[in-house]
Amino acid sequence: MIRTLGKHIKGYITASILTPLCMLAEVVVENFIPLLMSVIIDSIGTGDLKKIYITSAIMLLLALAGLITGFGGGVFGAKASTGFAKNLRKAMFANIQTFSFSNIDKFSTAGLVTRLTTDVTNIQNAYQMILRMAVRAPFSLIVAMIMAFSVSPKMASVYLIAVIILGIILAFITGGAFKYFSQVFKKYDELNESVQENVTAMRVVKAYVREDYERKKFSKASYNVYKMFIKAEGIVSLNAPIMMTTVYSCILIISWLSAQAIVAGGNLPPNLTTGNLTSLLAYCMNILMSLMMLSMVFVMITMSLSSGKRIAEVLNEKADIVNPTNPDYDVPDGSITFKNVNFRYNQTSEKPILENINIHINSGETIGIMGGTGSAKSSFVNLISRLYDIEPPADENTESYLLVGGKDVKSYDLDTLRQEVSVVLQKNVLFSGSILDNLRWGDPNATEEECIRACKLACADEFIEKMPDKYNTHIEQGGANVSGGQKQRLCIARALLKKPKILILDDSTSAVDTLTDSRIRKAFKEEIPDTTKIIIAQRISSIMDADRIIVLDDGKINGIGTHNELLENNEIYREVYMQQSNDNGDFDKKGGEA
Repeated sequence: MIRTLGKHIKGYITASILTPLCMLAEVVVENFIPLLMSVIIDSIGTGDLKKIYITSAIMLLLALAGLITGFGGGVFGAKASTGFAKNLRKAMFANIQTFSFSNIDKFSTAGLVTRLTTDVTNIQNAYQMILRMAVRAPFSLIVAMIMAFSVSPKMASVYLIAVIILGIILAFITGGAFKYFSQVFKKYDELNESVQENVTAMRVVKAYVREDYERKKFSKASYNVYKMFIKAEGIVSLNAPIMMTTVYSCILIISWLSAQAIVAGGNLPPNLTTGNLTSLLAYCMNILMSLMMLSMVFVMITMSLSSGKRIAEVLNEKADIVNPTNPDYDVPDGSITFKNVNFRYNQTSEKPILENINIHINSGETIGIMGGTGSAKSSFVNLISRLYDIEPPADENTESYLLVGGKDVKSYDLDTLRQEVSVVLQKNVLFSGSILDNLRWGDPNATEEECIRACKLACADEFIEKMPDKYNTHIEQGGANVSGGQKQRLCIARALLKKPKILILDDSTSAVDTLTDSRIRKAFKEEIPDTTKIIIAQRISSIMDADRIIVLDDGKINGIGTHNELLENNEIYREVYMQQSNDNGDFDKKGGEA
């Protein structure tokens, strides 16, 4: 973990070195001041004004030096820690972009958000504390202890005993707090997940009047975080009273022993002066305050260890799908061949999601896919653009591969393959920005005329032209200000702008009325005849004109053929067709839109 995180200090190594150097200089300067103060106090008694003035001037210079070094430590520490945090966020986000779907499935969205925000902030604070306090506190303790022993070894032994006792107590405190801090960030994931689900599904929440339920759900998640922090902070809060008790006890003991030495002439050195006593008390505060700071550093490090592990998990996660050594940058055509293809999301699962898939799709062909929920329709098309990889063959004698353009998908450069295979997923996503901004996700260099043409093919131009700002209309995050059908048509237009060799529509016209759906399919047939079109649909009317239709059932191909052929020889297809044909309640026959 430390090695993984340490790589990302790059660019801020100088600031990371200068910070502890400034802190060390500040400690040295500060610990000379009590010694000079004792000289001034003793000089007052002798009336040596010249010595007082000279010593005061030296103290002033040392104080100024301490101010400069302390300020430098703060500036360099802030630069190093914030830069470190910036690098971590950048590296995590960059690595997430390389993840395949199987990688993403290992982390929840809320968990990734927590890692990029709360966890990185904890590491940032801990790193700054390590550079400053973790250097300053132990060095200050050691220097103050040396200074105290140089004044009076017997008196300083009181501090040494106190440090040992406090060290043992603080070890128990930090150990007790660790187990709670290690659990609290999992509770943060639950809290963020509650917020994320509530905000993204606000319409559903209000439609079902579930605000009270969501409030209770959030309150429970928030209370769990509160409860964990209370337990952890309750243990940590013991630091202050124990520390203060020790500080005041040391002051009382030293004052009592010093009084004996100065006034009563006890066993302690009789030359212990009032100035020496003052410096000893100052060193007492320095030593014990340094120990308190050190304990807080341990607590912060303890808390950040959990964050560090979570961040390292993301940084160390290797993409399951990567480019080959010598990738192919040319996709000849849109032909697709499945040969003995099996696929499963979890390699430990007994049954594959897709089993023994064999089919060849010609370039330019229109293929319909239908099947019940869970029949692996989306899994089938996700393999084509290599969002997942197929399962290796069970034995050496069995050939198993997936070809696109006559070449194995694993031989292609990923960007090239995915540029030629355009997918409109079930969950359509639009981003905040204008309609043109969203369309140009398909082609950043597309002209406005090209965008308009794509929208006409997707039957989106008709509603865009009715908007006040037309193609410059602002789309809210997630496409909240457009209907489901409008969102689907914009996503189809965006996919068309890529000018792909293969176009996959994964149930992407489900919210579009049958008339518009028919017009979109007609435009595809006439305007992009050379593009292979794969259409997943629940409505048979959306795929009945396809060149061939694949019926999937429980991850297997149950039937392949034209609409008429399947009506004759496939029971599943015939049953669905009869059910939909007898359904007189088709709401969108008149051209209405969801």
